[in-house]
Amino acid sequence: MQKTKIMLVEDNAEYREVIKFALKRYDTIELCAQFGTAEIALRSFQDMAQRTVPDVVLLDLRLPGMDGLEALPHFRKTAPDAKVVILTQSDNEADVLRAISQGASGYLLKSCSMEEIADGIRTVMEGGASLDANVAKFILNTLQAWLPRNEIEVVLTERELDTLTLLSEGLVKKEIADRLNISVTTVATHVAHIYEKFEVQNAPAAIAKAFKLGILPT
Repeated sequence: MQKTKIMLVEDNAEYREVIKFALKRYDTIELCAQFGTAEIALRSFQDMAQRTVPDVVLLDLRLPGMDGLEALPHFRKTAPDAKVVILTQSDNEADVLRAISQGASGYLLKSCSMEEIADGIRTVMEGGASLDANVAKFILNTLQAWLPRNEIEVVLTERELDTLTLLSEGLVKKEIADRLNISVTTVATHVAHIYEKFEVQNAPAAIAKAFKLGILPT
């Protein structure tokens, strides 16, 4: 079984050791690299063999030098196939919104258990959105007020709306396929159409925009 390769970008050495030790319990997850600054982590891609490029970057926000929000688009450009999951102490609303709008595949708080972090990694690898429960609640409660629904018209088919609703509930593509009694390939097509219509690149951004437009109810 191929392991999911993780890069950890975290300036707290003790917390890096905690993550390193905890991830050893999971046979399907491998910590392949860890760095204390975003600058060093980004430079490391220049020397990486293809086999060591991470599948998921766990990125702290509060970093010395270039912070996580500033670094996020650089990771997206340098390693476009890697998922970036924010792992931070910050539940600041502005941080959440900026991270999602810049392409983060997930946003987890350090108060999460290691099982929740591991589940979050698995979720983004399966095409889902990995959101801390408090972060998801914030999105549910506040994002829909950003734009009146009639300012932007986004027309979704019934199946696309069903798919988007299940995405917002945290289901991954296989689970959505089972729930709707359709193939995973069909679900992937619906998701691609949703991203195209919303002009976004990932599930958290699509969910956020749906709440902003009032397409999904609170």
